[in-house]
Amino acid sequence: MATPLASRAPKLRLPLLTQKGLEVPPPTEKDWSKDDEREYVFKDPDQQRHSLPQPYRMINKLVDLLFDRSWEIIEERNRLREAKLSRIQPTIYPPVFQSKLGNVPNCMAISQDYVFIGGAKGFSIYNLFNAKRMCVWDKLKVGVTSIWAEDLGNDILIAPVDEMGVVRLFYIYKDSLFFIKTINEVEDTNKQTPCVKMEISQGGDFAAFLLQGAGDTWLDVYRLPKESWLKEVEHPQVTTNPKKKVRQPQLNTLDSMSLDNLEMDISIGLKADVRLSAPLPIVKIKPPRPITGTTFKSPLEVFAKVEGCFGLGSGQNHFIKESQWEQQAAAFQAMYRKFLDGGSEDELVSMATFYFLLPSCLIMMPAELKGPSGVPCVLGMHWTGRHNFFFYSLNRTLRDKVEPESVWPCAAPIAQSQLSSCGSYLVLACEDGVLTLWDLAKGFPLGVVALPEGCFCQSIHFLKYFVVHGGRNVYPEGSATSQVTCVVLCTDASLHLVAASGTQEPTTCTLVERPARHPEEAVCAVAPVPPLPGMLLL
Repeated sequence: MATPLASRAPKLRLPLLTQKGLEVPPPTEKDWSKDDEREYVFKDPDQQRHSLPQPYRMINKLVDLLFDRSWEIIEERNRLREAKLSRIQPTIYPPVFQSKLGNVPNCMAISQDYVFIGGAKGFSIYNLFNAKRMCVWDKLKVGVTSIWAEDLGNDILIAPVDEMGVVRLFYIYKDSLFFIKTINEVEDTNKQTPCVKMEISQGGDFAAFLLQGAGDTWLDVYRLPKESWLKEVEHPQVTTNPKKKVRQPQLNTLDSMSLDNLEMDISIGLKADVRLSAPLPIVKIKPPRPITGTTFKSPLEVFAKVEGCFGLGSGQNHFIKESQWEQQAAAFQAMYRKFLDGGSEDELVSMATFYFLLPSCLIMMPAELKGPSGVPCVLGMHWTGRHNFFFYSLNRTLRDKVEPESVWPCAAPIAQSQLSSCGSYLVLACEDGVLTLWDLAKGFPLGVVALPEGCFCQSIHFLKYFVVHGGRNVYPEGSATSQVTCVVLCTDASLHLVAASGTQEPTTCTLVERPARHPEEAVCAVAPVPPLPGMLLL
């Protein structure tokens, strides 16, 4: 039997153990359960969602896709916002004044102190400084689609073209408007020869009109008797013939409330009773004939056909037989058949680009034929899809034989060309993306430039020559000699800067790259701003 003292002994030892503290042994790998280690598998947290039943798995995928796309849109918007803030903000130029027009204008031209606006039935003349309408001529049944105004010094030559392609010439001297002539109007509208393009030389000495009709295309060049016009308007001789009625354009009488009480200052009147001298036609140029097999029997006949080297290089006078052309065409078709299949064989409508060129070293003119300084003496032109650039002398008459004085053959068809405003530089762009820069005054090429692969020229625009100094554009004073700067807009909406100087190799740099991700930002047109050198309107 246990005594009360014996039963109390364990209870007295417990407080002694707790005072020393419990010793917890450190964990060791030996204590791990082998069975749990074999059964444990590391699981991907994303795979836990795969265990969800349908349709919750599909809903989860759609929500994830929505979040991913939303995040991409947010990042793209932030990138565009940062790019927009980093751009140089352009200066905003508010209009000096505003003039409300009664009808939507079709075209516009500016010369001296006047603005010429083509409308639905004619054209109007406005003052450039106060926007007041000074004259209206609206006796046409169709609208005016384009208008040309050339400054002749104290007078102005106006050439509106209507929707039927009819060209009319007007002459402004002081406060009077004179009608000169209709270039291509005919009585039978079925035989109409519309004008598709025109060019007036700087100073108004010559004019050229590209006409089409009856499936044919040709260029009519006229000499403008501006000295005779000046004498005829200063000393007018009114000619009236009661037996013959001459249809003359008339000035329209303006209604005071027709254009919402627009301010009008009618100070230019039409002088219908004064007749001016008609332009003098000097040459009619047709597209070159397609090159076919030779009709010559010996090489001597070929050299005899080339008189004075006129037309040399055009390819018209050769000694290649028709059978040789056929063999060459068959070999070409066999070699490049896979590239030619599906191509259209329809003949393109002949179009021409032409310029009036000043005297230069390219074409040596006889001393007795040289005109005054600043007057063009040569017409330069090229036809659509042709390799050659032709030069025709303007010192001729209609009775002279139409032969080019010089021909520039190119390796590929000429796609675009541009003449500088000073008339000293010419750029020829071929269909293979190669540009040739010419110094017409000196008579030698400034350089040949190849655009990047896949870029083809759409338009060329000259800029005032500049050099970069200290990170800024510096424009040398005076006219630069053999120094050219131009921008080239390509068909893929990229914009390139081309510079050539003397004998140095021309340089190119990309100003605007092709917008791959944002086609709405593509450059579709370029226009330089002459009063602000180095500035472009895109």
